[in-house]
Amino acid sequence: MRFDVVTIFPAMFGPAFQQGVIGRAIERGLIELQAHDLREHTHDRHRQVDDMPFGGGPGMVLKPEPVIEAVESIRTKNAGPVILMEPWGERLDQNLAAELAAEPGLVIVCGRYEGIDDRVRAALQAREISIGDYVLTGGEIPAMVLVDAVARLIPGVVGDPGSLAQDSFADELTGWPQFTRPAEYRGMTVPDVLLSGDHARIKQWRRQQAAQRRVPRGKELKKT
Repeated sequence: MRFDVVTIFPAMFGPAFQQGVIGRAIERGLIELQAHDLREHTHDRHRQVDDMPFGGGPGMVLKPEPVIEAVESIRTKNAGPVILMEPWGERLDQNLAAELAAEPGLVIVCGRYEGIDDRVRAALQAREISIGDYVLTGGEIPAMVLVDAVARLIPGVVGDPGSLAQDSFADELTGWPQFTRPAEYRGMTVPDVLLSGDHARIKQWRRQQAAQRRVPRGKELKKT
């Protein structure tokens, strides 16, 4: 699967994905990740990618020309959907990650400042995705979260496919308490059921524990 990221800080993405599962998948050719410098698609000597918002207000807005032209140049190699990382977009969850993992690739645009000129969304028929109701300094970290969540679902990326079936959010549950050796540490002991060898009891215990950890869903934003 191919990931193309449009950003004004392409150097952020190399270190983030050089290690661990995703780094190994890139080395093996299961994933291709390319970060594109938005400033390479400007046409003025100052390489300006932003300007003041029409209608007034604080901050700056990313201009439509460099973003659209950057994505158009990527389209020759990546026919996947265009994603804008926006705070009002669809909430990223495991179901959405699985849906996107079925695509041939993703083209992800990282916003900055006060946002992206809305003509980008319209011209590129972009899909808007959010990773949560909080404010970050830009779209680069959300883009990394999206890449990580989607990439690990690509066949062969995770060494043991069975572990994906036990992921938090793989079903309606979010996971159970985990323990490893030693069986006793500073007076704290591992639950007896996990030492019993009775796999049916262990499975039942784990589901009971996971049910107690269920994450609340459907929280509504406070209205102001």
